[in-house]
Amino acid sequence: MQSIPVDAARLGVLRCAIAPEAKLSNPETQEVKRDRDGNPVYTVAVTVRQDRRRISVIEIAVSGEPKGIEEGQIVRVTGLTAFAWSMGDRHGISFRADAITPVHGAAAHTKGGDA
Repeated sequence: MQSIPVDAARLGVLRCAIAPEAKLSNPETQEVKRDRDGNPVYTVAVTVRQDRRRISVIEIAVSGEPKGIEEGQIVRVTGLTAFAWSMGDRHGISFRADAITPVHGAAAHTKGGDA
C-alpha cells in the first residue's frame, strides 16, 4: 500500500463531524484496533471544504485518543497521509494522521458557540 503525504493546509477549513471513536478490529468482540506500538487507534470524521466547493467528509485514523475535540469544532490535522487500498472488487482511499487537535480562538466556533 503506497502512502501519499497530504498538505492539510490546502484542504481549507477542517471541522469535526463525528467526535473521536475507537476503531474496532473485531466488531463482534468489540476489540479495539491497535497500532504497531500497542496504542489504540481512533477515527475522527472531518468535513473538508475547499474554495466554496461541496463539503466532503473523510474519516481520519490517529493513534491514541485525540483530546478536546467536539463535533462542530474546527480542528488542525498534522502529518496527514492518504493510502490507496483494494480488496477484491472494493477499493478506496483511507487517511491517517500523526495528530488531530482542536483549534481554539475567535475563528473556531462549535455548534453551540465559541470554542
